[in-house]
Amino acid sequence: MSLRYRERTRPAPPATPRLLLPALVLAVLGYQINATMLSPALPDIARRLDTSSSLVGLSQTLFFLLAAVGQVTLARLSDYRGRKPVMLLCGVLLIIGNLACALAPDISVYLAGRILQGVSAAMFSLSFLTLNDLLSPAAFGRAAGIISAVNGGFAGIDAIVGGQLADTVGFRAIFLGGLVLSVVGTLAVARYVPAVPPKATGTMDWLGAGLLALGLSGVLIGLAQGAGWGWTSPATLGCVLGGLAALAAFVLVQRSRSAGGAGNGADSGTGAARARITPVIDIRLLASRRAWPLLLTVTLTLAGAFGALALTIPLFTQDPLAGYGLSATRSALLYSTPAAAIGVIGAPLAGYFGPRIGWRRVALIGSAGSLLAFAVAVPFRSEPWVLFGALAVLGLTYNGISITALNGLAVVSAPKDQQGALTGLTGACFGVGASLGTALASGLITSAGTDGVTGAAAYTGAFVAALALLALAMASALAIRRVPEGEEAGAARTERAPAVHM
Repeated sequence: MSLRYRERTRPAPPATPRLLLPALVLAVLGYQINATMLSPALPDIARRLDTSSSLVGLSQTLFFLLAAVGQVTLARLSDYRGRKPVMLLCGVLLIIGNLACALAPDISVYLAGRILQGVSAAMFSLSFLTLNDLLSPAAFGRAAGIISAVNGGFAGIDAIVGGQLADTVGFRAIFLGGLVLSVVGTLAVARYVPAVPPKATGTMDWLGAGLLALGLSGVLIGLAQGAGWGWTSPATLGCVLGGLAALAAFVLVQRSRSAGGAGNGADSGTGAARARITPVIDIRLLASRRAWPLLLTVTLTLAGAFGALALTIPLFTQDPLAGYGLSATRSALLYSTPAAAIGVIGAPLAGYFGPRIGWRRVALIGSAGSLLAFAVAVPFRSEPWVLFGALAVLGLTYNGISITALNGLAVVSAPKDQQGALTGLTGACFGVGASLGTALASGLITSAGTDGVTGAAAYTGAFVAALALLALAMASALAIRRVPEGEEAGAARTERAPAVHM
């Protein structure tokens, strides 16, 4: 079965300004510091806003949840409205969110600010799409590597700076710094990012977008809160099952839209085509080997690697009975910061080689390297320097190569009029995978303690689960269909949307 998208001509892209990439880096940094600098300041937020740690934790859940929803809906909206207008919308939302959090008199205003900041996460997907619209494949790869490096923050230093600001000035200083950066980034986008004509005809499928947002919200909230609520509690089951039901309804709606001929560019010059509601993502593309293995690989990779780096490793290295008994600062400096710093090197390398040897091949290299690194870490986790070396390799392969390659692969694999859809879904899967990984690791460690397991054995289940998830990610990466030569996206290479085979 095959689905071909009608050949369409598009105007030559405008001349690319020299400051395009710095403008996009500033724009994504404005969002990113709200994700990476804030973690050490969470106790300070609870104290200064006179609220509970659970509500502060809820603010983090909502931030990452709305990041997933924003990536899907706003990236797809940019196919219809153009990348630049939606990027400016993200910038405005981020500015308002920073103001709300910096000036918040209570937790309710703070929560509203975090929600707005989360939605602006679409700036990452929009940056990749904008670069692909304007640059040649080789230049896109290099720029995508730099944007991916920014995705990890300031090589792990930002978390340390965030902790220092919380200890000396207070959490509001973090948001005031983010406010300045978000204003500068938004102005840079307005000045240096060219406006490129929209890629898709028709009308945005808001029903489908709403169902997808509802489904992701239910699943992510259930995963994030399951350990606290109880995995079999009505609240957890209601969120997860309700989310899955919404996702099933989303598939049915998209199937109906796709069967009606929407999204293929037919009769694009007619009023009927402009009024037609086109699917968020063509269900036939979603079911093809260009899409589902990619989305599964992203989810499994984040579940394995992020869950270990964000939860299992910090808990293990700070545990005086089971691990090394390190302080939080030493644990971060030895086992978190190096992985983040090395990732800054790996991301540009992946961006360089992606257009030359193929994004799929680079993604496979990243998956294989991450699997091998963790295969060493699990049996030798009692040896501090072996674990340090394994995590350094993981920083290169996961933080650097895999994340860059999977983002790049999402952009080049999609038809031109659905690039925002597949890229946005890929971004959402990063959030789903991260939530799944941390929830699973937390549940396994808690369960082991409840069962009376002590010492290093209490962490065995979490380590082995991460290794198994990375092995499954490797298997799903092998199932990703190769993008035929000449079909990889890039303004300088192709003028025709690719065919999708199933």
